[in-house]
Formats: sequence, C-alpha cells, structure tokens
Amino acid sequence: MPLRILLSAMLALIFCATPALAETPPGPGPKDRCAVCGMFVAPYPNWVAVIQFEDGTNAYFDGPKDMFIYYFDFEKFRPASKIADISNIYVTEYYTTRLMKAEEVFFVTGSDILGPMGNELVPVQGLEQAKTFLRDHDGKKIMQFDGKNLTERPADR
Repeated sequence: MPLRILLSAMLALIFCATPALAETPPGPGPKDRCAVCGMFVAPYPNWVAVIQFEDGTNAYFDGPKDMFIYYFDFEKFRPASKIADISNIYVTEYYTTRLMKAEEVFFVTGSDILGPMGNELVPVQGLEQAKTFLRDHDGKKIMQFDGKNLTERPADR
C-alpha cells in the first residue's frame, strides 16, 4: 500500500511539472544561427536568448543584446510578422543558466562579464541579485523589460 501511494504522488508531481516544462522552448540545434549576427548559437548555451512565435517557430540569439536589437527593429528582421505574433521571450539567467522569461529578470549593462559578442546585457533574477552583480562586476545600469520596453531601474549602489 505505501508503494502505491508513493507512485501516485510521483505521478501527480510529474503531471503538475509538465506544463511548466513544456512552456520553455527547445534549445538551439547545431545549425541554428543568431537571427541578428548570424553566429552559431548552440556553442554558447549560457547566453542563449529565444523569441518564441505563436506559429511555433523560434528565433535564436547568441545573447540578450542581439535579441533586443531584433525586438526593437522587428520590422527589419521579420517584415511579414507583427510584434503581436510573439508568444514568449526567453533569456538565459546568468547564475542558474536556466531559460527564463525576459520579464522575470533584470539586465545589467556595462559589466566586466562578456558574452560571445563582447559587451552584453547580463540577465539576473531578482533586483537584489542584480544590484550585487552590478557592484561585483563593475556594471553601469540595471534595466528591466516589461514586455514592450527596456527601461532603467535605480541601482542604489
């Protein structure tokens, strides 16, 4: 009887966790290139950013900097689509290296941590961690994405 209860509990956990796991897009394949600079993305898993579209396609980037270049000049990079066609935007959080929604992290600019293309917007979960990262890595600003705009947050060094 205890084994049956344990198995039932394990199945319940699996079914509860599945929707959260299904939401995150798959990682880039070996031939996926950054939609802005053309660089292969898979060799840099700690920096991957993804724009997920309603039609099930994904645009991959070698870091948040290129992803925001694409987003803020959307008509240039994807002229047949509209911003409303975007279902989710993900970035790789610096400390956990997990894909997280761009609205759930803070971006530190001007730090001594470089991405694959040099200076990068470093995604950090939590404002306090972002402030600590800014101090520890000589960052310049903390930014936040609200789903439409990237705006500066007070850093209170």
